[in-house]
Amino acid sequence: MLRQSLENIAYVLGALTAGGGTMGYVRTGSVPSVAAGVTVGLLYGIGGYRQQTRQPYGVELALLASVILGGSSIPRAIRLRKPVPTVLSLISIFGLYTFGNAFRAAL
Repeated sequence: MLRQSLENIAYVLGALTAGGGTMGYVRTGSVPSVAAGVTVGLLYGIGGYRQQTRQPYGVELALLASVILGGSSIPRAIRLRKPVPTVLSLISIFGLYTFGNAFRAAL
């Protein structure tokens, strides 16, 4: 996979998770939503930036963000069967697949 597309994917996932966390805060006043969303979004963003500037650990940071997002959202999606945790789970699975393959290819 091209490095350009990997960094763009990291930026898009970062914007989605940070935006989603912020929307969760605006709608419900949930501080954990905004904290988790912005933190995971920041990890994706830093990972994308490090990939863009050819610095080490860009893919690894984006993969870490996907692991954190999946670890928190997949169990909730299974338990609650609500749309938001399900969408977050799908985002994390996409990130795990994309950045996991990139990480494996770099070994």
